[in-house]
Amino acid sequence: MNTYKLPGFLALLWASLLAAPVFGDIVEKQVQFDNDLGSAVLYYDDSLKQPSAGVVVVHEWWGMDDYTRSRAKQLAESGYSAVAVDMYGHGKIAQHPKDAKAFMSAALENPELMHARFNAALSVLASAPNVDPNRHYAIGYCFGGAVVLNQARSGANLAGVASFHGSLGSEQPVAPGVIKAKLLVATGADDPMVPAQQVGDFVVEMSNAGAELELLSFPGVVHGFTNPAASAKGEEYKMPLAYDAHADARSWQALLAMLAGD
Repeated sequence: MNTYKLPGFLALLWASLLAAPVFGDIVEKQVQFDNDLGSAVLYYDDSLKQPSAGVVVVHEWWGMDDYTRSRAKQLAESGYSAVAVDMYGHGKIAQHPKDAKAFMSAALENPELMHARFNAALSVLASAPNVDPNRHYAIGYCFGGAVVLNQARSGANLAGVASFHGSLGSEQPVAPGVIKAKLLVATGADDPMVPAQQVGDFVVEMSNAGAELELLSFPGVVHGFTNPAASAKGEEYKMPLAYDAHADARSWQALLAMLAGD
């Protein structure tokens, strides 16, 4: 792993890209931020020459694990640059829901640090080859879905934000005109962690804010439906977690349509 410091790491990142490991045409680049900002992994297709969208990917409450990185790599395989960012810092990966809850709670108690980590990931994205500066997106799963939606609520200059089985609630509804990003929200209609009342309140909030929203609600689907490991974890920990192939494929297609500008 190569180590860079903020600020000033971007020039070094540029210089080191030629030495990055290549998997086919997909480049994987580890980036370590300074101080308490944690780390990220950049993926892009080295063969592409035309500018395309770039995406920040934020993990589930388990932490930045193999699943998170696989989604970022999948985006690179689809022709986009992607940065998977560790919002917990220091590579924390939960093995039990109690640990995941503790990690998530600690992160949520320091929104300024999370914001700094997100912006650091955006800086890495901006440095990647062939990323269109007007097409920065952010996606998140579970905890990460709430993170990226709150970035949109803060008025972040993003082209679009997508939340997959993420929490939709907010203590302070966003004011009209603040949200710049298009919004894609995919949720399970039978997810007790994101109940119907919360979904309804979110739709009202976004309507009042004048936000452009696409909402996908999948009947019979519960939490974690994009993650193939969710079913086993749901059974092990007696939680409403289960993978759903249809909801996964349909929500991913909607994301790719957003990134393509459809």
